[in-house]
Amino acid sequence: MEQRLQQFADAGGKAIVVRAGDYFGPGAGNSWFAQGLIKPGKPVRKIYNPARPGIGHQWGYLPDVAATMVQVLEQRQRLDNFTNLHMAGHWDADGRQMVTMIQQFTQQQGSAAPIVSFPWWLISLMAPFNLTLREMLEMRYLWQQPLRLDNTRLIEMLGAEPHTPLEQAVNDTLNGLGCGI
Repeated sequence: MEQRLQQFADAGGKAIVVRAGDYFGPGAGNSWFAQGLIKPGKPVRKIYNPARPGIGHQWGYLPDVAATMVQVLEQRQRLDNFTNLHMAGHWDADGRQMVTMIQQFTQQQGSAAPIVSFPWWLISLMAPFNLTLREMLEMRYLWQQPLRLDNTRLIEMLGAEPHTPLEQAVNDTLNGLGCGI
């Protein structure tokens, strides 16, 4: 895809790529957060952690991603025909910060949902029969080794990256997914 964008840019168009970690946010039901960590639409009873212990993971809060994209587009005249930018978003250094924040939300709601390991073994068994599960297995490496995006170029361009504090982002996401009381 990047090669096609480069061809488009070479033909005189502007191609801007803004990368972020795994998306999460209010109403974002098709995400690792909503489909892997919790079950939306009801109070959280169990929190699944797909990360290998001690392995960092990057998250992109959708309202911050949207604000970043608007700011980048406002400056598009300054950009090269092909520009590739990365967002830092929320870096979960040990693979437990996100699930711990979800657990804190459940405690505030009156119950402490347990954090359990994601059932990769079950996904492996079912993957031959389901395309989505096969694709999940293809992306498993992102939970087994750290991949951190460097936002240096974005900061040079914007001065600062839009950044909602993690607690607020998680609380807004869980409430937006119908996981509050």
